[in-house]
Amino acid sequence: MKTKIYLAGGFKGGWQNDVIKKLSLDFIFFNPQKHDLDDVEKYTTWDLYHVEKCDILLGYMSKENPSGYGLALEIGYAKALNKLIILVDERSKIDETFKRYFSICKESSNVSFETLDEAINYIKSFII
Repeated sequence: MKTKIYLAGGFKGGWQNDVIKKLSLDFIFFNPQKHDLDDVEKYTTWDLYHVEKCDILLGYMSKENPSGYGLALEIGYAKALNKLIILVDERSKIDETFKRYFSICKESSNVSFETLDEAINYIKSFII
């Protein structure tokens, strides 16, 4: 059975497509960018359901992401469920204030990287 990855992070930039393209043959992806839900209650339920079903949460905090609140919720929930959390944090290296507040998410992650490519290469080590 293939390992399931939940893609947590902002919807802009096409990063989800990049991850799926590079890893698609070996993993199953839960991509909230594709659920097309507008109602906050519905998409939050969808997101948290799939965090529960995943094996790995890949969290991507891009430098363009304006808040990271949704990502923080998903990381916290994944941590409570004892999921493997792989975090990419591009924003902290350019925003000291953000870094201070986002550090709780970084500390809650199992491993963190500064670039998406580093995380993708690490995830490849989980291919069975």
